Amino acid sequence: MANFVYILFSDSLQKHYVGSTEDLDKRLAHHNAGQNRWSKRGRPWRMIWSRQVPDKKTALQLETSIKKRGASRFLLDQDGV
Repeated sequence: MANFVYILFSDSLQKHYVGSTEDLDKRLAHHNAGQNRWSKRGRPWRMIWSRQVPDKKTALQLETSIKKRGASRFLLDQDGV
């Protein structure tokens, strides 16, 4: 089953949220419903980037890599590709 890595943005917090999931629409709805302790503070969240990857292991590796780099820097690097 395909997996996705995603980056959300909160206008109210001016912060990014990086995660991975099998269902992007369901996960975004989950964040915006306030069902996540950290992300409920930043509602509403906007999906600003996502990438499909072949499996969960790859998704977790990419998610970790983005978090280490920082979502803002990662997104800047993507603009140059």
